[in-house]
Amino acid sequence: MPNTIEFCHAIPVMPALDLSKAIAFYEQQLGFIKKFVYDDYVGISRGSVEVHLWLCNDPQIPENTSCRINVKNIEELYEEYWRANVIHPNGKLVVKPWGLKEFVILDLNRNAIHFAETVL
Repeated sequence: MPNTIEFCHAIPVMPALDLSKAIAFYEQQLGFIKKFVYDDYVGISRGSVEVHLWLCNDPQIPENTSCRINVKNIEELYEEYWRANVIHPNGKLVVKPWGLKEFVILDLNRNAIHFAETVL
């Protein structure tokens, strides 16, 4: 019997201490668009990437949460986010030994988001 299972895509689910402030940050600073709000759960997107946010009351959770979003034209995105002043001080654009050019931002809840582009 052939295996018909296909993984389609992943959606990061990030904690947020204040959903209204988080939505505003993602829209105004990162260029995302709100897709839906359902009680304490929010969906946002930019291009074909979707991120979900859930209301969290423990600040240690977002401080220990991260995800990576692969993009095209990373230099252009880096410049956009540099102008928005959201680049992590230790997250400048670099080429990693595993073949990715990447940089890191912290959202207002201190979730780390790695943006990357394959360079191999």
